[in-house]
This record gives sequence, structure tokens and C-alpha cells, in this order.
Amino acid sequence: MKIHEIYIKRAIQLAKNGLGNTYPNPMVGCVIVANNKIIGEGFTSPAGQNHAEVNAIESVKDKSLLKVATLYVTLEPCSHYGKTPPCADLIVNSKIPTVVIGTMDTNVEVSGRGVQKLSAAGIDVILGTLEEQCVALNKRFFSVQEKKRPFIILKWAQTSDLYISPDKTQGEPAPFWITNVYSRQLVHKWRTEEQAILVGTQTVISDNPKLSARDWKGNHPIRIVLDANLRTPRQLHLWDDSIPTIFITSANQVSPKELYTQTSFEPIDFSKHIAEQIITILYKHKIQSVLIEGGTKTLQTFINSGLWDEARVFTSIENLGKGTKAPVLQNYKSSLQFKLNQDTVNYYEPLAREDTL
Repeated sequence: MKIHEIYIKRAIQLAKNGLGNTYPNPMVGCVIVANNKIIGEGFTSPAGQNHAEVNAIESVKDKSLLKVATLYVTLEPCSHYGKTPPCADLIVNSKIPTVVIGTMDTNVEVSGRGVQKLSAAGIDVILGTLEEQCVALNKRFFSVQEKKRPFIILKWAQTSDLYISPDKTQGEPAPFWITNVYSRQLVHKWRTEEQAILVGTQTVISDNPKLSARDWKGNHPIRIVLDANLRTPRQLHLWDDSIPTIFITSANQVSPKELYTQTSFEPIDFSKHIAEQIITILYKHKIQSVLIEGGTKTLQTFINSGLWDEARVFTSIENLGKGTKAPVLQNYKSSLQFKLNQDTVNYYEPLAREDTL
């Protein structure tokens, strides 16, 4: 492995420490090397706080070494004033002679301007080291910048005979567990990593979910509920106003008169292009990623619309024989598989257009 790749790989590892905490900023890692030794490291702090380059430069004890150092960073340094000053200016002022960048920033406020500022100051800029890995690191951020929509992850659990739930019975709403406790804990970890989670009406009525990350340390996702006629009972958890929650309803639906501080309502036309309207609302709310845990109907709506980026499917060894059938993916490829006790977890991605020609 080339020397630049070694340090960018380390920067990628550092960047992942910010997963779920940097929105709306991307995850970035930075390593500073002088005399073949790492003298500083950093990753992006929560929004409004230091970027990775600032944290890395501040961590250097002997600042005189910066004049002979190489700075490695996974994403092009910012060049504009936001909640923090431009990182490109700090690099220039620190007199760092060489900067190695994993990938360019496609944000219109940066998009090459960071590199231009560095080059204009006489800094040797090296681009594209481990670029594919650096792009994948910020797949959520790039989805918003380039596709104008959040990164969409589908998730469900199914039995070995491809059912996601038994036939409905009367009684108090409660979840039916297909997977084991380890799989359920992993789902809570995923919830801390994504900015929002989405379910449909029937899931809320049947399971009364909290959609929180209570079994893993981290942020709770914004809750998105598809409820055309606001028929989910008010005593259920998703109405408790404890976590930011968005109910997506019919355009002619009157919002409740109750006073809510963290619950809002967004109207759409449920007669056409539901998935497209939903992601427009999520983009409006500056949501970079959404984990869709809805039932088969909700999941299949996104699959049929071709609006998904990743699917994570748990398969247990149990059989139901009858019940609600699992969603069916179309035009996909497998990207990862692993076991959690007796459960099998599969990751899938949609085929790129060139793969289907």
C-alpha cells in the first residue's frame, strides 16, 4: 500500500467516529504527518463545532512541525464561512506545504474552491487518494448534494419462508419478534447512525413502536409516520412528543388541536407518487438519511419507485406458514452477508443502470 493510502485509510477510520453526530455536515477525518510520524489527528465534531482539520491542527503539540508536514483529509477542505471559518484558510495560515485529499466536495459552496485556495497559496495538493472509499464514507452527504434527496435504507426482518408478520389478531398492539436480541440491538445501533426513521400506519397500530435507540448509546432518529387520515390512536408512543416527529398526512386532513412542541404535520397527495412526495418533504427538512422500517406496503412503495440505496434484511430460521409476505426487491445485487447467532443479515444495493443494460 502506498504511503498516501495508509494515512488516508487512517483518516477514514477517524471520520467514522462522527457517524450520526455531524449532520448536516459530512463526516471527515484528518491526519497530519511530519518526518514519517503522525503528529496530529482529528474528525468532525457535531454541527457548529470544529471541523476535522481544525481538530487535527489543534492536536499538534509542536506547531513548528506544521511547516514541514503533510495534511491528509478525506474530503476537500471547506472554503466558505458557515458556523465555523474556512478550513482552507486555517491550512494556509498554518503554512502546511502539502495536502492530500481523498475526494472533492460537491457542495456548491465548496466544489473546488477549497483546492483553488490551497493551490493559490502555493500548497502542493494531491487529489483522489482512495477516492472510492472516501465517497462511500459520505454516501449520505453526497446523496443530498447530488440527488437532492436523503440516502434511503430499507430494513426488514423475515422468516425463512419469507413472512414478516403473522396474521393479525385482536388485542393490545405489540411487536412480533422474528429476530433474536442481538439483531434487535444492531437495529438500535443503526438508528443512532441515521437521521430519520420512517414507518407506516399499520406498523404503528399493530406494534406501537417507540422508534428510539434505547438499546444503544447515541442520538434518537427523527420519527416519520405515514398516516393519511391521522387514525393512529393518540395514546400510542409516537404521539408522546418526546422525540422530533413528522406525521405525513393527506392534504385535506386537519392537524390535531393539541399543542405539540416536537411534532409537526406535512400534507401530501396519497393518490399518486407517494415515495417521491415523501423524499421531497425529507429534503425540505434537511434530512440526509432515512431508515425505512415500515411494513411490506410502505417498503414495497419505495422499491417499486426505485427510490432506495441500500436494503438490510434479517432472515431468521423460524417459519410462519402464513401471514404478511415480505417485500420483494427488484434489480439488486448482494453486497454483504453475516450471521448474528442464528439470524442471517444480508445487505443489498440496487443495480446501477449500466449493470442492467
